[in-house]
Amino acid sequence: MECSWKTLLLLLCASLVVQYIAIRSLRESLPSSCQGSSHCLERQSKESRWRSACEESWAPADSAAIGVGGGAVPGGRRHILLFAATRSGSSFTGQLLNQHPGVFYVYEPLFHVWQSFTNASCCQRRAPERRELLGAYRDLLLNLYTCQLSFLESYIHPQPQDHVTPALFRRSSSLALCSPPVCLEGAAESLAGQPEEAWCHKKCPALNLTLASEACRQRGHVAIKAVRVPTVGDLRTLSEDPRLDLRIVHLVRDPRAVLASRMSVFSGFRAWRIWNATGRQPRYVDLAQIGHTCRDMEASAETGLLLRPSWLHGRYLLLRYEDLAWHPEDKARDMYRFLGLDMHPRVLSWIAQNTNVSAPAEWHYKYSTARDSKATAESWRLRLNFSIVQAVQSLCNSTLALLGYRQVQTVEELRNLSISLVEARTFQPGL
Repeated sequence: MECSWKTLLLLLCASLVVQYIAIRSLRESLPSSCQGSSHCLERQSKESRWRSACEESWAPADSAAIGVGGGAVPGGRRHILLFAATRSGSSFTGQLLNQHPGVFYVYEPLFHVWQSFTNASCCQRRAPERRELLGAYRDLLLNLYTCQLSFLESYIHPQPQDHVTPALFRRSSSLALCSPPVCLEGAAESLAGQPEEAWCHKKCPALNLTLASEACRQRGHVAIKAVRVPTVGDLRTLSEDPRLDLRIVHLVRDPRAVLASRMSVFSGFRAWRIWNATGRQPRYVDLAQIGHTCRDMEASAETGLLLRPSWLHGRYLLLRYEDLAWHPEDKARDMYRFLGLDMHPRVLSWIAQNTNVSAPAEWHYKYSTARDSKATAESWRLRLNFSIVQAVQSLCNSTLALLGYRQVQTVEELRNLSISLVEARTFQPGL
């Protein structure tokens, strides 16, 4: 199949991203000597969509709050990353950040990078290179943390026109992108406490990225949900960047529950659903994905909890979804304490409205964050076939042990919800 001109353009964009990252990385290893030079100014005019390679003098508006080595003094701007695997409860957890009026929250912006690289790679009939993809992820995160939302335009399809796009992934999951000044129509609904998914895409115009950048600068902190970065070690460059005060909330969930959730939502898990219904493992079922999920989860937890490298000191918190589901207010307070932020009453109100069965029926859908959190924490035990549970336990044995999840040996043990499979553990933030 021949490549279309749009696909070739995407491939070119991906190549430019890699070149830009390589140039920028090289410059960061050399003394800064070109600020204000004429060739820098000329280059900046030619590359309006990319920050100049000589733009190292740029700093956030509140850079005075940033201390030596990137540590922020109390009251400084926080750059928060909700770091998780898919179907780990990250949408629910992200809303605890989204509901704070001082936080500018962005829902999975790395989706656009992944989509762009995947589409560009189809012509070459190969998967995107891990190094290139991670470099693009990190560069986009840096630009979003510094409120340069126009950087997204290189990845959004179709291409935004005049910095306006209707295609930002799950825009409706961000209150900041559905409220003034980005969306004037969203003021009443925001104050009414309705879920923004119910009205944002209907009442708000296409997203103006210039206004979104302004809204980002107006809020004190930036939080991003990301499910596509494999391990916490891949975030070292961002953690060491002196322009950021990065705080990583590593959300984990029982891998058996993660698989059950993926099976119920994703179309690519048809073979798993056949296995679950029949009890017989199809020959073509892909065990590798859940295996990779466990290895990445374990590697990140080992880095944050056991190895504790200096670049992660004070920047890493491990949070189990099950603990949050059972004790949402307490664990939300723990998270906010780690972030150095005050718990806003609106966050508490959201918790009260969205962690019990009284939420209106129209709020519930497969990506909804309204749920009876206590009931759903271990409900996977009633849905998964025991043979699948055994397979996951074999693949993820050390991961389950590290994170405090008990294994089951019989069907009766699996179905008995009166005995929890989540051990009592306290995970202290890395100091």
